[in-house]
Amino acid sequence: MIRVGITGGIGSGKTTACAIFERLGIPVYYADKRAKDLMQEDKKLVQSITELLGNQAYQSDGSLNRIFISEQVFNDEAKLLALNNLVHPAVAADYISWSTILENKGYIYCIKEAALLIESGSYKDLDKLIVVSAPLEDRIKRVMARDGVSEEQVKKRIEAQLSEDYKLKLADYVIHNDKVTDLVPQVTKIHLDITSSN
Repeated sequence: MIRVGITGGIGSGKTTACAIFERLGIPVYYADKRAKDLMQEDKKLVQSITELLGNQAYQSDGSLNRIFISEQVFNDEAKLLALNNLVHPAVAADYISWSTILENKGYIYCIKEAALLIESGSYKDLDKLIVVSAPLEDRIKRVMARDGVSEEQVKKRIEAQLSEDYKLKLADYVIHNDKVTDLVPQVTKIHLDITSSN
């Protein structure tokens, strides 16, 4: 089975592209969503996060205290790195289990969607890489509307990620989400290319 990664800067439209792949019958592993689930469900991971950030990392009902965690790691690179070093291996192991089940079911390929696929280095374990590209102005507007944050906050998040140019150099396929080029034909073309190369 071919393991395909899909990434792109914040607000580029990764989720929209993934929804089209899903409509084509391709399973998608949403790494960022699974990371949040594992941070609440994986007892070993919960214990490690609590040891790193303190009991305030979790609400009384066991859910993540996202505001507290963000405050702890946002301006502390060492803490952010330590947190990522706990979460990324747990997600990697979870993804391997998930994709192995699909391989046994006979899927030609599956997709792993992650914002930090390149930053974490996990793209190196995949066979193909798709990068979703979108104009900066569109990305900022999308994230402001989606997350209810200011333009300045979005720009800070974008600056914290690797540049789009760097990501595009590593891509096997690029999806342009620019309001001009329709996404469906682009995704369909990639789908046909991957399925015919197997």
